[in-house]
Amino acid sequence: MAISTTPPSTADPAAADPPSYTPRGERFLSLFTLPPHPQSRPLYPSDAPAPPPPYITVCAPMVRYSKLAFRHVVRHFGVDVAYTPMILADVFKNSPFARDTEFTTAPNDTPVVLQLAASNAEDFAAAAVMAAPYVDAVDLNCGCPQKWAFKERIGSYLMEHPEKVADMVAMARRRVPELVIAVKIRVHDDAATRTVEMARRLENMGAGVLAVHGRTRHQKSTEAVNVDAIRLVKENVRVPVIANGNVFTRADADALALATRADGIMAARGLLANPALFAGYDSTPIAAAKAYFDYAVKCGTHAYVIHHHLMYCLEAHLSVWQRKRFNVCTSVAAMADYFRSWDAWNDEECNGLAH
Repeated sequence: MAISTTPPSTADPAAADPPSYTPRGERFLSLFTLPPHPQSRPLYPSDAPAPPPPYITVCAPMVRYSKLAFRHVVRHFGVDVAYTPMILADVFKNSPFARDTEFTTAPNDTPVVLQLAASNAEDFAAAAVMAAPYVDAVDLNCGCPQKWAFKERIGSYLMEHPEKVADMVAMARRRVPELVIAVKIRVHDDAATRTVEMARRLENMGAGVLAVHGRTRHQKSTEAVNVDAIRLVKENVRVPVIANGNVFTRADADALALATRADGIMAARGLLANPALFAGYDSTPIAAAKAYFDYAVKCGTHAYVIHHHLMYCLEAHLSVWQRKRFNVCTSVAAMADYFRSWDAWNDEECNGLAH
């Protein structure tokens, strides 16, 4: 899609006044204004576990995967807010081709958060201005732990340079004060001081939402999430906080919400394997895989991405022999032929749920 290249405004926002966001931004933030968790629960037995507080469900940014077709499907199965894959801000700013191929949206693709990776304030702010008419918020990635990202001084590199992050948020707010600026961070080893201090600083610079992955950049995805660190951030800022880490089932999401009191719960790998996670399915219903395939083909999603994603989604439904057969179906036509011969794929109930 075409992205506006109108020069950014240089007017400074009134720092003392509350932000005045676009109608899309206001609607996005209003999602986080939920009824308070009831203190008394007369319908629950006294020894029953506490129910989780209400929370917004969020699809994490996932390179290659959280594109338009996937966002469409997870929304169908209970996701409230969806992030785009991470896009490099300098490439987004300088390349019309990159903007048209890496960022696609549609009228029903909302609320959508564009995630940008940037190493400097100018690139981030300029890209935010271009994207503003088409998104509900723009997010700065401070969490990507990959070595190449650290070398490029983006992603989790920025966790060691909070002053740079603050400058990026501040410049974006000056350039496009009506746009919600979000930041996705990790935690530090000394979260009680450094992470909380960083979160407060970002809030003061104008960040409207903070997403917190409860691991340091050095930790593996198999290690436990630091829920206490996420809760500390939540307790020390006024803006909405989204908790991220180890969400593979709806029960995991409920537990993370209960432990952190976060306003939103974000899933990445869990949704990749099961797009219907937040709808309460323990494994991917075939209807979700079918909906993804149909919409991805309509959107022109690359066959490699479709195939790779369906291998994740359908793993529980395919025998070893079926997986071997599907593994060689690397074109859209070959996948369609395979599915036409699969009875479960063509079940009437499945077709009804997929649309």
